[in-house]
Amino acid sequence: MHPDPAFAWKDRAAMRALVESVGFGTLFAETAEGPRCAQVPALFLDEDRIGFHLSRHNALAQELAGRRALFVVQGPNAYVSPDWYGMADQVPTWNYAAVELDGMVTAMDRDALIALIDGVSAHHEARLAPKAVWTRDKMREGLFDRMLGGVTGYALHITQWRGTLKAGQNKPQAARAAVAEMLAQRGESGMAALMQAGMP
Repeated sequence: MHPDPAFAWKDRAAMRALVESVGFGTLFAETAEGPRCAQVPALFLDEDRIGFHLSRHNALAQELAGRRALFVVQGPNAYVSPDWYGMADQVPTWNYAAVELDGMVTAMDRDALIALIDGVSAHHEARLAPKAVWTRDKMREGLFDRMLGGVTGYALHITQWRGTLKAGQNKPQAARAAVAEMLAQRGESGMAALMQAGMP
């Protein structure tokens, strides 16, 4: 996370909303062979746990249960040109939002894994309306159970939430508004909205 206190993101509800909206991130953990990472979809199971699954052949899958891990979600991000501030003596930078969830991992049983997979698909299928929602009932008999054997489910019990929201908070409002406008014009609407959110 960024060391400047101006960019420390403390709003847990907003961080959770980002994790839920993205729904995908990178899991990092130490293994006997060194640090490893995996890209995984994730879903909040409750206030302080996220669920995710890995291929049984993933380098992390054999050693993950009982270990501490870090799950990182990247939100909107954008390059910022110094020319956009309307101020002298600026440098290029990158604005971004990111959330780190740190905690211990436990393995899921089969029923919990099925509930997780159903939950992830239901969460994302709902966003595709008016498309009819996909469910595993559409699969031929026995196929889901066979595929389930290839993955392992886990829960990350969150002990620390860390967030960075670097959105020009250290710049005058006029400069921040100018950058947000340029980003919006370039189609970087997510980052532009985050910059504008903190302005009166």
